[in-house]
Amino acid sequence: MRWHCHELFHRMPPGATAGGIGVVIDVLRASTTMITALSGGAERVVPVAEVSEARRRAAEIGPGAVLGGERAGIRIEGFDLGNSPAEYVAERVAGKTVVITTTNGTAALAACTAAREVLVGAIVNRSAVAATARRLAEREACGSVHLVCAGTDGLVTAEDVLGAGAILDAAARHPRAADDELDPAAVAARAAFRALAAAHPADLPAALESTCAAAPGGANLVSLGMSADIAFAARIDTLEIVPRLDRRTGGLRPA
Repeated sequence: MRWHCHELFHRMPPGATAGGIGVVIDVLRASTTMITALSGGAERVVPVAEVSEARRRAAEIGPGAVLGGERAGIRIEGFDLGNSPAEYVAERVAGKTVVITTTNGTAALAACTAAREVLVGAIVNRSAVAATARRLAEREACGSVHLVCAGTDGLVTAEDVLGAGAILDAAARHPRAADDELDPAAVAARAAFRALAAAHPADLPAALESTCAAAPGGANLVSLGMSADIAFAARIDTLEIVPRLDRRTGGLRPA
């Protein structure tokens, strides 16, 4: 199995994920929020790029839609929810279709259209997404998994690199992991996560939270008074849902 790590806005050529399994990582916060929404019983999550498109899709769906999203980190005016994962509880989303638009995460999903399968990963589901990506790659006989870090406003962010590293660390526990090949970016991401884990064996989530808070995406949230979202996103392996893109509908459902 070949594992690749890409930074969406830095050196990721068009079609880089073609034929492989794409895993979109936007730890703060789109990935974490989408995973949480499906874990809360949402029927599906429909990611769209533009605010106008989100409003249109939600209007087409009608009362069964929940409209969520942000711009500059803030809930969009008139939307039901923002992009804080803690908002997407069962009471708000169970049985509903969540239509969501975010600044970075939905752009990363759009960049993976050439992939054979598209999944959503984060720190909260890192083991589940590692196992699912490997299973799909083996089933499709494509042999490649591409971890696509969304970043923040065109900047590389530590939380997404650590998210990729956490997924790669989980993937290394598979019985056939000895045969895996990692590109240099994947090697670096896994090493960054393992170094943090080794330095903080007793309280890794707190170390992840602190590191993420110092990165551009985390600093934005801190300035907006949304530090709780960082703590939520740093809860390693707390969810088992892996969103998978249904190309027929454009929605994400549990794999």
